Amino acid sequence: MAAELYSTSANTNITNSNSTTTATTVTAASTKNSSLHLHQTAQSPPPAQVQNLNNNFESTNWQSFYPTLRERNAMMFNNELMADVHFIIGPLEASKRVPAHKYVLAVGSSVFYAMFYGDLAEVKSEIHIPDVEPAAFLILLKYMYSDEIDLEADTVLATLYAAKKYIVPALAKACVHFLETSLEAKNACVLLSQSRLFEEPELTQRCWEVIDAQAEMALRSEGFCEIDQQTLEIILSRESLNTKEVVIFEAVLNWAEAECKREGLPITPRNKRKVLGRVLFLVRIPTMTLEEFANGAAQSDILTLEETRSIFLWYTATKKPQLEFPLTKRKGLAPQRCHRFQSSAYRSNQWRYRGRCDSIQFAVDKRIFIAGLGLYGSSCGKAEYSVKIELKRLNAVLAHNLTKFLSDGSSNTFSVWFEHPVQIEQDTFYNVSAILDGNELSYFGQEGMTEVQCGKVTFQFQCSSDSTNGTGVQGGQIPELIFYA
Repeated sequence: MAAELYSTSANTNITNSNSTTTATTVTAASTKNSSLHLHQTAQSPPPAQVQNLNNNFESTNWQSFYPTLRERNAMMFNNELMADVHFIIGPLEASKRVPAHKYVLAVGSSVFYAMFYGDLAEVKSEIHIPDVEPAAFLILLKYMYSDEIDLEADTVLATLYAAKKYIVPALAKACVHFLETSLEAKNACVLLSQSRLFEEPELTQRCWEVIDAQAEMALRSEGFCEIDQQTLEIILSRESLNTKEVVIFEAVLNWAEAECKREGLPITPRNKRKVLGRVLFLVRIPTMTLEEFANGAAQSDILTLEETRSIFLWYTATKKPQLEFPLTKRKGLAPQRCHRFQSSAYRSNQWRYRGRCDSIQFAVDKRIFIAGLGLYGSSCGKAEYSVKIELKRLNAVLAHNLTKFLSDGSSNTFSVWFEHPVQIEQDTFYNVSAILDGNELSYFGQEGMTEVQCGKVTFQFQCSSDSTNGTGVQGGQIPELIFYA
């Protein structure tokens, strides 16, 4: 798959049906929920016996080595023994010949049942299937023979296609679950396109959550340049994209360049405009600042001279010309705030900062995106603080920012943002910290809560060993977590 799902594959390649070692694989449970669990296979025969088994399968008592029906059935996967049909998988120039057994396939798929035992049953002993990738077809067959599901990042979409084509819902569900757990900004646009193609509304919704909250990273990803024009149009029509319009315009230019390459066109402003067509008018260019427009879109050569002139006049003239581009700014996402203290206070000897760390751990019961922290400021009038904020999981830094904020002397919190929102997985503890540097005493929180309900999200808090300035669950700094959900 062109768009990367994982930096490394999530599982090993499909094993040969005559595996010689004990293996741990994902097996589909025979429940109505088709959940996945780990299954430890039985010990395989000794190597010498396996060698004999492979060389002269029919003359050995191989069945005695596999006590369960599932294990004996799994031995027939991708095996010539008793095979009564063969598939030629993939385009002829790069095809793979796969042996199979009609009965097993018909039991596992209504499509195969109709193919082999229906009124218009296939009589040929070799069946060519050009539109399925060989690796994906083997994953499909392995599941049908053994209930084992081995999914990898680079074949999961092709496997989902095969599972849908042959109506194997449990495998399709496992593929969707795999995609949901691997979903991130760099592949969200590609997966959005595929989820629409495969009619998977839950996956589509998850893609939108990532694209909206992490719009800048999603639009600047390589995967964005791989989407089809209809998906591009749907994304550009999105009211809740949480980024600047100049970022959207730059992403559209990158997509147009990639589309020119796909169509074999020279990469010129004229051809970029040609492949974009009316989609360009979904970019809300007038909502950019004048400086952003002058330094970007106005010099891109994508716009005509008349369009550029009209937009400049729209920015500067009293009598504004009519434009084809939308004039209203996107709404984006409204940040939500989790308040973990019930009150705040200050005393003459607290709360001081000398570069020490205030930190707290938190977990949530559903996926969210952390955007920043709300911090207390000076209790002694206006003061400026330097601050470094950080988000970690298992000591790995996921995000940080070094900045300053000006406190006005009130007990209000002051927002400090990460460079990009960060996806937070459910039921996992993360660590947020703030190191402030300022001479003035500040407010601090009291009556802290271990559990806070914010809309549909429940936060849990616990003390962090990184905290060296007194912050904990009951009191201290970091009164707010700013997030999107």
